Amino acid sequence: MPVILEYLPYRRRDGTVQRDAIIHAAFSTKEHFTAEQLLDQARAIDDSVSRATVYRTLPLMTESQILREVDIGSGEKYYRPASSNNTQVAQVVCVDCDKIFEISAPFMEWYGSTVSLKLGLKPISQRLQVSAQCIAFRSSGRCPNRLKK
Repeated sequence: MPVILEYLPYRRRDGTVQRDAIIHAAFSTKEHFTAEQLLDQARAIDDSVSRATVYRTLPLMTESQILREVDIGSGEKYYRPASSNNTQVAQVVCVDCDKIFEISAPFMEWYGSTVSLKLGLKPISQRLQVSAQCIAFRSSGRCPNRLKK
């Protein structure tokens, strides 16, 4: 969390008890979460956390690269603490339950660089996201990974 503590004053944002609760809640989970889920988790730490503070803090956390934002095309963004290693990841998204799986994909950096250079370009970002259906859900109507919403 030290990166955001340095970043917030730069953005003229003072650390507050509410923001501390939001940061603590964001880093207390290993799963992807939505802004509303983060709000619930932060309020469990400090019930004075407001929705507005969560929505103002999320962009600060993504801009400072301590959180990664994941858009799965459902209209709702998901977040996850950024990994300390630089290994590229591919995301596999279950379209039946919106569960996001992250798979190590070290080949992505090589592939992105190779293709870009052939076109005379330099890559600045890349992502691999696969949308998939849950085989168990399709056959039995039950998904073992179904998220509680």
